[in-house]
Amino acid sequence: MTPNREDYLKLILELGGDTQKINNKQIVAGLAVSAASVSEMLTKLVKENLVAHTPYQGVQLTSSGLQRASSLVRKHRLWEVFLEEKLHYTFNDVHEEAEVLEHVTSDQLANRLEKFLDFPTACPHGGIIPKFQENLHEQKRKTIVDFPVGTTIRIARVLDEKDLLDYLVGLNVSLNDVYTIAELQADEGPVTLANDHKKIYLRHKTASTIFVEPVEQV
Repeated sequence: MTPNREDYLKLILELGGDTQKINNKQIVAGLAVSAASVSEMLTKLVKENLVAHTPYQGVQLTSSGLQRASSLVRKHRLWEVFLEEKLHYTFNDVHEEAEVLEHVTSDQLANRLEKFLDFPTACPHGGIIPKFQENLHEQKRKTIVDFPVGTTIRIARVLDEKDLLDYLVGLNVSLNDVYTIAELQADEGPVTLANDHKKIYLRHKTASTIFVEPVEQV
């Protein structure tokens, strides 16, 4: 399978295509390609029984497509762990390198890499690492904007998007940081988070791509 095809399957999975239908516009935005290119590729993936298409609703991964996408995500996230832990790459630099390595990694190499890393369960961005031949079903979490002002939250996962990762590093925001939602401005305005050490301001769009878990105050 070509890297291009694999990228489509992985994106559909990351958008939730294991359990729901994903429309063309979401794929266009995620891969930064033309609508015509997306339509052409999806037609090929349907013929190969990797996705199923429902008119006016979108596509969803078949069991075969889910298995392939899960394998690719597994390889990608194992390399992210390796790059961060063993080569000391930063939180925001591992993704692009892993994007290259995932396409040239055999199942045998991935299995050996997993054992070498002592079987990690999550990547540096909080994404689950599935086991060999295990389908990935990402834990459904809410984002910052899904909680009201005053909620204390822990950052549990961020999307593997270079611009987002760079932005968070610039703000010195890391996985597992704990903040209280101090302000949610109306009409998709900025979001303010605060803790005992600092206060940060996030764009609404950014806050809607950061997955969090509520933390009970003692």
